[in-house]
Amino acid sequence: MKLLAGNSNRNLAQAIADHLDMPLTRSQVKRFADNEVFVVIEENVRGEDVFVIQSTSYPANDNLMELLICIDALVRASAKRITAVMPYFGYARQDRKTGGRTPISAKLVANMITRAGADRVLTMDLHAGQIQGFFDIPTDNLVATPVLAQDIKENYPRDNLMIVSPDVGGVVRARTLAERLGVDLAIVDKRRPRAGESEVMNIIGDVSGRHCILFDDIVDSGGTLVNAAEALIKNGATEVSAYISHGVLSGPAVQRVTDGPLKELVITDSIDQPQRVIDCPKIRSVAVAPLIGEAIRRIANEESVSKLFD
Repeated sequence: MKLLAGNSNRNLAQAIADHLDMPLTRSQVKRFADNEVFVVIEENVRGEDVFVIQSTSYPANDNLMELLICIDALVRASAKRITAVMPYFGYARQDRKTGGRTPISAKLVANMITRAGADRVLTMDLHAGQIQGFFDIPTDNLVATPVLAQDIKENYPRDNLMIVSPDVGGVVRARTLAERLGVDLAIVDKRRPRAGESEVMNIIGDVSGRHCILFDDIVDSGGTLVNAAEALIKNGATEVSAYISHGVLSGPAVQRVTDGPLKELVITDSIDQPQRVIDCPKIRSVAVAPLIGEAIRRIANEESVSKLFD
């Protein structure tokens, strides 16, 4: 088995390698002057089971091309099996047609990864579970819920806790966490009365006097999350925190979290964060290298991966 890291999240790749007690494969993933991606693998990988660790986070297109070219290099170097390890799968929010003449980009990306030569995909907390069906190769979708649930147990008393889904679409995910913790569940129902007007937040469940934890898979601009926190406070919640699997945190997200009512935002390290996120006192990161590393070990040894969901 060998581990090959792209440039999207070198820290996570190194942490996974440390967990597995093995080195990263020597390679160069760099750019020509015109920004073309160039990859050279500096070790023999013929007949090896190779795992390419590369999130397709910002800059999404560059990191996706790195992944595809790494896979192609491994195919041409006669690797036995190639697994694309994507802690964060970019383009996952484009999983359906949202209107006339719009793409389903998640399917396109799945096709590109398959055609490049990947034999398997390992990812974490897909925006929609059915994206696994976009791939014509085996796909394992890990869930960060056990890792985040353990962090909640260590940092929050559960006697007054309530898990909240920030929208109706995330209810199943939030219910799973609530059942694991043995606490109540509430739902934020958001809607726009008409184009251009702000969202109206309705809370399904009694949050009065409760410490609420918003739970979702992605935080991007932070607008929905902060609006949901404000609605919960208005409905009587004493404190509001948020646990999110993937911290995209683009644009004004960090400033919104800093200025908003959230007590803290906890994310995983599936995406490498810039210094402005690291320096934010309200944002904290939880490591998922042990989870991904154990999944890689199980795949390499032909063991069950589903046991990691327990």
